[in-house]
Amino acid sequence: MGQQPGQGRFISLEGIDGAGKSSHLDAIEQRLTATGREVVRTREPGGTPLAESLRALVLNAPMDPLTESLLVFAARRDHVVQVIQPALARGAVVLCDRFTDATFAYQGAGRGFDLDVLQTLERWVQQQEAGAALLQPELTLWFDVAPEVAAERLAGARLPDRFEAQPAEFFRRVRDGYARRAAQEPDRFARIDGGVRREAVWAQVEAALQERGWLN
Repeated sequence: MGQQPGQGRFISLEGIDGAGKSSHLDAIEQRLTATGREVVRTREPGGTPLAESLRALVLNAPMDPLTESLLVFAARRDHVVQVIQPALARGAVVLCDRFTDATFAYQGAGRGFDLDVLQTLERWVQQQEAGAALLQPELTLWFDVAPEVAAERLAGARLPDRFEAQPAEFFRRVRDGYARRAAQEPDRFARIDGGVRREAVWAQVEAALQERGWLN
């Protein structure tokens, strides 16, 4: 879904756990707010009271991949209806820490769950009306980093959840899943090399936003 002039902007940040995307959210929010736009900062799973409750289950309760996927998309539906669509309709910038690309990367590539089922759920949740385009971010900043580097960053940071505790091979599959999504929609994705120093990462983020004329 590409927003027209005067409408909102939808930006998502993606990457494996430890890629460093969350550490740049404050700076992105500040730069966008400085343009005079309302910025709605949110996350997935989460963003609403119901979705946050489902997030706690997804991150901590044992479950099979289908249950996990259903809960993620249930949380997403509430998030889209209650937060994302209203914000875009009033012209705000939605800045979301993960969206559907994460589901295809984690549940699809990481867990090996059926991509056809995920595509069906994606259509049910993100298609506003029959025949309409799916609600998708206009820009996805993909923070790409080697799983080994990400694991070093996470080591000892906090008690890991069900995803952070996965072995490096799981995150290699997740990274490959992100790469496939980026290859399918290259105009939407901006790959950010997350393995370099923080200042160089931010320079890439800023350039991706500037390229679209969103920092003016």
